[in-house]
Amino acid sequence: MENKTEKQRLLDLRYLRMARIWAENSYCQRRQVGALVVKDKMIISDGYNGTPSGFENVCEDEQGVTKTYVLHAEANAITKLARSSNNSDGATIYITASPCIECAKLIIQAGIKRVVYGENYRLIDGIELLKRAGIEVVLLEG
Repeated sequence: MENKTEKQRLLDLRYLRMARIWAENSYCQRRQVGALVVKDKMIISDGYNGTPSGFENVCEDEQGVTKTYVLHAEANAITKLARSSNNSDGATIYITASPCIECAKLIIQAGIKRVVYGENYRLIDGIELLKRAGIEVVLLEG
């Protein structure tokens, strides 16, 4: 029988793979990021980076620079929870890339207790803030 940590690792890999597939919904050219919020082995929210509802699905300007109003995948997933009957207390968020500092703040405030991500983003201040808040942070590459 497989032990609990190995079972959790396999589950984490599956949800992260699903977040990568979800990222394919993004219209962003520079980088597609996906996020899933999971609680009690149920996906309670999802998100990918993109423009706010009702805006055109164009993330970059003519020079290829990301528009300032583009939402990150984590922000989309967390704000989507506000419109549902679910809450993220004690949940895990699976993200294809490590969160920025702004998304880290949202994760902390949403009561999410675990962050699993697939690759490091260029800045690590978001990860450092999460660790400082006592949130379990797991990098699962591959």
